[in-house]
Amino acid sequence: MANYKVRRRGWPGGPPSACSLAPLSLPSPQAADSKREQFRRYLEKSGVMDTLTKVLVALYEEPEKPSCALDFLKHHLGASAPENPEVEALRLEVAEMKEKFEAVLEENKKLKAKLAQYEPPQEEKRGE
Repeated sequence: MANYKVRRRGWPGGPPSACSLAPLSLPSPQAADSKREQFRRYLEKSGVMDTLTKVLVALYEEPEKPSCALDFLKHHLGASAPENPEVEALRLEVAEMKEKFEAVLEENKKLKAKLAQYEPPQEEKRGE
C-alpha cells in the first residue's frame, strides 16, 4: 500500500454558511434599560450619586482648576469617606509611638553626653 498525504484546503467540510454561524445573543433594549435603571437606583440609594455630584460641583466651582482633575476627585472622595474606628486607633498608636521615640532619642543623647565625660578623648586613644 502506498502512503498518501491528504491535503486539506480551506475549511474542513467546506466554508461556513451564514446559516451555520450561531447568532450573537444581545440583550434586548428593554432588559438593558431595566438593568441600567436598577443600577442607577442602587447608586442613588447608597449615596454615591450625591457624593459624586458634590465633588464634581466642587471641581466646577474651583476658581483655579487643578492640573490633575483625577487627583482632585481622589482627594475629595477620600476626605468624605467615613472614618474607620480601627484607622483612628492606629493613628493614636502612631502618635504615641512618635512621642516614645522622641523621648528615647532625647535619653540616648543625654547618655552619650554622660558617657563622653568618662571616656578619654579620641586623640589620646590613638597615641596609646
